[in-house]
Amino acid sequence: MFAAAPYATADQVREDQWALEALNAESVWKLSKGSGVTVAVIDDGVNASHIDLQGNILEGKDFMDGGSASPNPGDNHGTAMASIIAAHGHGANDGVIGLAPEAKILPIREFGTDGPGLPVSIRFAVDNGASVINVSQCFGSNSSEEVEKVSDAVAYALSKDVLVVGGAGNDGNASKCYPAASPGALGIGAVANDGQIWENSNSGAHVSLTAPGKNIVAAKGTGDGYRTGAGTSDATAYVSAAAALLRSQFPDLTAGQIANRLVKTAVLPEAEKGLSLPDERYGYGIIQPLAALQEDIPVGSKYGPLAVPDSLKAKTATPEIGMSDEEQEKADRKALIIWSVIGVVGLAVVGLIVFLIVRRSRRNRGNGGGYPQYGGQSNPYGQPVSVQHNPYQQQPMPPHGQWPPRQ
Repeated sequence: MFAAAPYATADQVREDQWALEALNAESVWKLSKGSGVTVAVIDDGVNASHIDLQGNILEGKDFMDGGSASPNPGDNHGTAMASIIAAHGHGANDGVIGLAPEAKILPIREFGTDGPGLPVSIRFAVDNGASVINVSQCFGSNSSEEVEKVSDAVAYALSKDVLVVGGAGNDGNASKCYPAASPGALGIGAVANDGQIWENSNSGAHVSLTAPGKNIVAAKGTGDGYRTGAGTSDATAYVSAAAALLRSQFPDLTAGQIANRLVKTAVLPEAEKGLSLPDERYGYGIIQPLAALQEDIPVGSKYGPLAVPDSLKAKTATPEIGMSDEEQEKADRKALIIWSVIGVVGLAVVGLIVFLIVRRSRRNRGNGGGYPQYGGQSNPYGQPVSVQHNPYQQQPMPPHGQWPPRQ
């Protein structure tokens, strides 16, 4: 998911990182640089000795060959993603700098079809301290069993308050792939520097957000070199970095509430304003990290705009982060007792109300008495019928947004 070519000198690299300017990185870094946050990069390995990444790469795991999570010669994808997220450059104007330059990268070497599969890697990332998981990979849905395993791993991550960010795919069509399309994950499309969708970015209901993904400068997997590339992989890395910024700034927010801030502040280019959101190409729009960090946004529900996996819907009580299975079982029993009592009391109250209404109607029979009408629906309790709306469906364009965002 990463098309690349050789790149030039270090100072030109910094100069050509257009995405940082478009995302208001200089202003963003006054608020957050991602300190204290670990982002897992599940990919073909990360070059921890690259001059722009030294000190920001943790000891990871190689599920393909064992040993360290270093890439093989010629493998650049994982190092590029890590640098987009958390490179720190090596001078005032030299080298690559990531959007979250103080975040740490947990490299996990599991790429393509050569390892045990994404489910193992995702669970490893969750169990080893990551609060954001970057998966710049995308697999089709030919095997329902494999899709289920990946989606189960995403659900496991969400149950542990870890956000999974996945690329939407580079086929330029409406085919969906995983983990981007797994319930609980954020699927990411790519845009060019004019805000228009990159021509090969997949569309569909699995696209939640978009981010810069064309002509992206990044570190190479061998030595201290650089290259430029395009793809939803790069866009995914920028969204993972934005999530790291938010997790550092708002440590008490859940993964879904972090996603909520990204969604509520996303923007569209001028030519696309007026689209009903989520759009199958843009999702809710292009990320705007500065607005996500500083705007006054209601916390929202635990899972925010994320689709809730069935395994989490089945819980009778919302699990607390870090709660043991035994503690969760006790909480579930307690919740069941409470809701049973509420149910019994509720039935008694409804019965009493019905009794009083019937008695009153008998007294008023022949006097024109009746229930007030609300929208053609009979309401026996004299209150307007409420209509529930999903705040994440068919949203109008946020009034504040434009691309590129203003400083």
